[in-house]
Amino acid sequence: MKIFIGTDHAGYVLKEKLVSFLKLQGHEVIDKGAFEYDENDDYPDFVVPVAREVSKDSASRGIVLGGTGEGEAIAANRFPNVRAIVYYGKAKPIVDNESGILHRSRAHNDANILSLGARYFTEEDVMEIVNFWLNAPYSFDERHVRRLKKIDEIKID
Repeated sequence: MKIFIGTDHAGYVLKEKLVSFLKLQGHEVIDKGAFEYDENDDYPDFVVPVAREVSKDSASRGIVLGGTGEGEAIAANRFPNVRAIVYYGKAKPIVDNESGILHRSRAHNDANILSLGARYFTEEDVMEIVNFWLNAPYSFDERHVRRLKKIDEIKID
């Protein structure tokens, strides 16, 4: 799978390890930076190139890291065809017994960018999260296809 990845200083060390991990799994990883630790860099400089590429390549995925992952997802979601989600960790479902948030992000929403807060996960957690998310399929259930089509058709005046 082609995976674009980017982060600012907050996720730099983790990104370097994640790139190696993904390449060992046989993925084509395109690193959009940061390429060195600079505490004064800005996440849009690295997230926007990831989102731009995923927006153009529907078969690819993106992973963005930041302090919280929130600003990164906001920036990524500015692009057409991008569905970035922020994942904070396991949550206990109170409505039903379906799989968790990561599963639903793919199965229901065909999320194509995963945004993670590097300050909230261990290295081991991130590898497990990313591996699960990359392997979770989109369901293609009619209701989810219909909902995503409605989102794609939104016109901003």
